[in-house]
Amino acid sequence: MLRKIRISLAVIIFILITLLFLDFTGTIHAYLGWLAKIQLLPAILALNFGVVVGLIVLTLVFGRLYCSVICPLGIMQDVFGRLGRIGKKNKYKYSFSKNHTILRVVVLVLFIIFLLVPGIGAVAHLIAPYSAFGRIAANLLAPVYALCNNGLAYIAERLDSYAFYSVDVWIKSVSSLVIAIITLVVLAVLAWRNGRTWCNNICPVGTVLGYIAKFSIFKPVIDTEKCNGCGLCARTCKAACINTEAHEIDYSRCVTCFNCVETCNRDAMHYTRRKKTETESAPQDDSRRKFLLVAALLTAGTMVKAQTKKVDGGLAVIQDKKIPIRTTPPKPAGSQSLRHFTKNCTACQLCVSVCPNHVLRPSNNLETLMQPEMQFEDGFCRPECTRCSEVCPTGAIQKITPAEKSAIQIGHAVWIKENCIVETDGEKCGSCASHCPVGAILMVVKDEFNPVLKIPVVNTERCIGCGQCEYYCPARPLSAIYVEGNEVQREI
Repeated sequence: MLRKIRISLAVIIFILITLLFLDFTGTIHAYLGWLAKIQLLPAILALNFGVVVGLIVLTLVFGRLYCSVICPLGIMQDVFGRLGRIGKKNKYKYSFSKNHTILRVVVLVLFIIFLLVPGIGAVAHLIAPYSAFGRIAANLLAPVYALCNNGLAYIAERLDSYAFYSVDVWIKSVSSLVIAIITLVVLAVLAWRNGRTWCNNICPVGTVLGYIAKFSIFKPVIDTEKCNGCGLCARTCKAACINTEAHEIDYSRCVTCFNCVETCNRDAMHYTRRKKTETESAPQDDSRRKFLLVAALLTAGTMVKAQTKKVDGGLAVIQDKKIPIRTTPPKPAGSQSLRHFTKNCTACQLCVSVCPNHVLRPSNNLETLMQPEMQFEDGFCRPECTRCSEVCPTGAIQKITPAEKSAIQIGHAVWIKENCIVETDGEKCGSCASHCPVGAILMVVKDEFNPVLKIPVVNTERCIGCGQCEYYCPARPLSAIYVEGNEVQREI
């Protein structure tokens, strides 16, 4: 019964979290956005102490239930593991697997270091469980979902129905797509062969919760008087953490899946309170010291992180007026500053998935790899749109209202004389000024002897950096006006 309840909850939560990345209408986030915010690492980065404490208490009471019910990447591993068990009589492992403690601690320490050191945070994002799942959903599942939607829209159109509408399907970032594919393949192979290999050896969240789970109140317990050492429980353990010969369970790796409890045909396995024996006192003390050290490292590292030349899309030039590079890439309104955004974003790409204007895309820059960046060749940031700030689970983009967004300057427009068609072709234009929503661009006479031709003058104090001017500029192949981001966003 416990196993069925766990599986039911896991399936429901997995489907709902996946829908957060697939929904392009923005309606689901209003009701289910909290599912992204109860993930452990995003909650720590957002300084959401209530969620962090709640997850720690959950683990202290029930064990690593978070990994088997709440974490979408953990649930995905279970799906692949179950597929790998088809025709194998429910076998994950044939014997108890050794706990690679040194590997787990080293990976966790490196993960924290990568989070804290500027310029290499993308390495940490590669193994962050929620972020890894987000990239898989956004880059692999979302396009398939959109294609299915477009198919339904095509059929509905033929039936004179407007229940569905077509959406653009395109690759937002090749590097992010490749990373998502590699991550999916690695996870699938490991889970297919041995269950929770990634979860219990690489995942930093799993390592931290594993040390906490050692002290959980409820956990699977072996009744040595009834157990005959058949090993059936060990063969169904997805974490390979049951040593039937010694009648021991490594609770730091147990993900509370209840497979062993349901499988045992001698009623020798129970999920209940575990009494500590005298012989376990010394190992428990040592484990407690390890847990406190690891917890202190993770908490201190992520809290410090929480407080604290990219290539453009090909439409603008900055330094030498030829290469499309921005000195400072603009970030979504609510990001506060480039430093705050870079340090708090885990590159889950949830904001990229929900951006209706195709402005946010995963970065290809090594320093901010996979984190969202703003580009304006295919769209512009509408002043009334605040979806990215509404869905961000880490606080990298603070939640704002449309009124607040209209008063936040994320950057300012820069005019490139050499690219403007008024200069190159002698043609009248004014497209940038006519589309500016805040009236920050004024057209002035280029030459007193030719009052017909006018060139734009940008009021940088009034410009909010929405990118409409860059998007609508007719100059090709390089835009004559582009948005240069602010290091620190300000109100105007």
